[in-house]
Amino acid sequence: MSDLNRVVVIAGGLSPEREVSLRSGARVTDALRRTGVEVELRDVDKDLLPALAQDPPGVVWPVLHGIAGEDGAIKEVLELAGVPYVGARPHACRTAFDKTTAKAVLQRAGLLTPESVTLPKEAFHDLGAAELTARIVDRLGPELFVKPRAGGSAFGVSRVELAEQLPQALMACFGYHDEALIERRVTGTEIAVGVADPGDGPRALPVVEIVADGLYDYTARYTPGKVEFHCPARLPDQVAQEAARVAVAAHTALGLLDLSRTDAIVTGAGEVFVLETNVAPGMTETSTYPMALSEAGLDFGVFCRDLAAQAAHRHSTPA
Repeated sequence: MSDLNRVVVIAGGLSPEREVSLRSGARVTDALRRTGVEVELRDVDKDLLPALAQDPPGVVWPVLHGIAGEDGAIKEVLELAGVPYVGARPHACRTAFDKTTAKAVLQRAGLLTPESVTLPKEAFHDLGAAELTARIVDRLGPELFVKPRAGGSAFGVSRVELAEQLPQALMACFGYHDEALIERRVTGTEIAVGVADPGDGPRALPVVEIVADGLYDYTARYTPGKVEFHCPARLPDQVAQEAARVAVAAHTALGLLDLSRTDAIVTGAGEVFVLETNVAPGMTETSTYPMALSEAGLDFGVFCRDLAAQAAHRHSTPA
């Protein structure tokens, strides 16, 4: 893997997750540099495409979160530019980023996801918010999670414990997306399971258990000391193995490449309910993916270098 040419790491962008992306991108850049790889960190701006055309890199690593990062848009642009990149193809990114579509794919693959409904904000205006929220509570119960149909870092996500809290939660959600995914709340142990595919097939990294004092929201995710992590998770071996199986199955069903992270809830009965699968896991100092790599005995820089080299090779090898 030492013959890897220059790598361009793309981070930042204009989504609400810009700061997280910059932190993740800086860590990937530093890790690659420590392994002797020539690497450049760039933002998403009007100079990006001319720079890639003038001095094409061996491979691009998009470390972008949120809209225009994880939704496949930047991958489409890179394909138009003929530049190899790390991670899933555009169509797979779009499927995974759209939580409602992803849930349908995962359910067809036999995986468990919380029961839910997806509704646009216009429905509450046209049909009457009070009547519609009452029907939602009748079907799913009063304990719910409300999420934007697409997005990350828990922006616009609210936990609802009483029916009267649902309208406010919907308003917070609609600030980030015009459609709301409303899920029945599944209680249990919150976990994150990274998946890595170094070229011989996807495999799960050690399960990370997340213990948050309240909602595992943006502040909790990215503020050191706000959350207690256990890696490996404090789960029975059989349950941990099932969580690993589910994460690999989700990665495969969604058609992802190189890496992903599946967030899930493990119930008291040992059932694993998938919440979402992320195509661009955070790489910050508080992110679960690097924790799992460390627990697996994998050097972060070597892992990043090898994935970049694999992506470059994939591009140069005829399908």
